Amino acid sequence: MITLQEQLYDAAELIQHSRQIVALTGAGISTESGIPDFRGPGSIWQQHPPVRYRDFLHKPEARQSYWATRNSLIKQVTAARPNAAHYALVELERRHSLQGVITQNFDGLHQDAGLPPERVIELHGTSRFAACTLCGSRSSMPALQQRINSGEVDPRCHLCGGYLKAATILFGQRVPDAELARAKEIAEACDLFLVIGSSLKVTPASTLPRLALKRNIPLIIINLQPTSLDASADVVIHEKAGEILPEIICMLNT
Repeated sequence: MITLQEQLYDAAELIQHSRQIVALTGAGISTESGIPDFRGPGSIWQQHPPVRYRDFLHKPEARQSYWATRNSLIKQVTAARPNAAHYALVELERRHSLQGVITQNFDGLHQDAGLPPERVIELHGTSRFAACTLCGSRSSMPALQQRINSGEVDPRCHLCGGYLKAATILFGQRVPDAELARAKEIAEACDLFLVIGSSLKVTPASTLPRLALKRNIPLIIINLQPTSLDASADVVIHEKAGEILPEIICMLNT
């Protein structure tokens, strides 16, 4: 049976010889920064099921529930800081090996760690801006949150009157075409695909590693739990990304 040290060596060797690496990151990379997984213990969604997009648009009580739940969520996200896994990806970018990061997270921790914003594709949006559901314009999230905290229960866009929410994707809402197109483009051009902290259970993110596999591109998966693509991957490590990725990066220096 292959040892963890051998897995680390194999991963480091693949990374060492790659210059167009693409990483897909999920909730697992952010749990180490204190943001609970959607399905994990401590998640606010366990007590307050997420509002669906259709309900947000058509039911005032759904919008009120959304904002009440967001107050708890924003405290977790605001307190979070990048961890060693985020910084390891920054190091790959500094080595000119990382083409881009496709993330399912909306916490902005990749950018906080130092990744250039143009290298990050946020499939599920960002919690750092507000967005209008009608005209799509973005505005200050802190300013909108202040309106909510001051007692406004159903905030509207000052430009068109549409409903405002965080610029994140709700259940039943489509991933923006532009972000998905960019994600597919770099997945189809990479020479190594990393999956970090993703269960690969949510589409369309889960389909992206398959674009690389179709071209026989190496796949590395670092996730605590097994995924549907473990059998197809070149290296699979069921450990914390914040512990494993820095070790791999250190091996590149030796």
